[in-house]
Amino acid sequence: MGMLKEYKEFISRGNVVDLAVGVVIGGAFGKIVGSLVNDIVMPPIGLLLSGVNFKDIKWVIRKPEMDAAGAVAKPEVAINIGNFIQVGIEFLIIAWVIFLVVKGINSMKKKEEAAPAAPPEPTAQEKLLAEIRDLLKK
Repeated sequence: MGMLKEYKEFISRGNVVDLAVGVVIGGAFGKIVGSLVNDIVMPPIGLLLSGVNFKDIKWVIRKPEMDAAGAVAKPEVAINIGNFIQVGIEFLIIAWVIFLVVKGINSMKKKEEAAPAAPPEPTAQEKLLAEIRDLLKK
């Protein structure tokens, strides 16, 4: 029974739950950024480069070989340079967006820290004691 209690304490810690939420949100965020790169950023870049689709850029080491029936006997062997470029661009965009998010969060934290809290209003007893002190000074 001790191990079950220990496991329950481990799972109920905030760090484990925060990590799980972060992984799930990170996966969804990755899909959003992937769509941003593939569907919005890369088509204009490809258009500027005369309609080049980066995913189609490859270095063919061996062309596919066909058999007598027209089926592929040996598949093509190629190094997909364009896919590597695409993934590199996705990485740079993801890193930039994360940088902006972290920078925004840090600036919000600095604003919270910079704004000093107003001192609390003195209690009625403290006001009375201050009046007595001021009268004694005279």
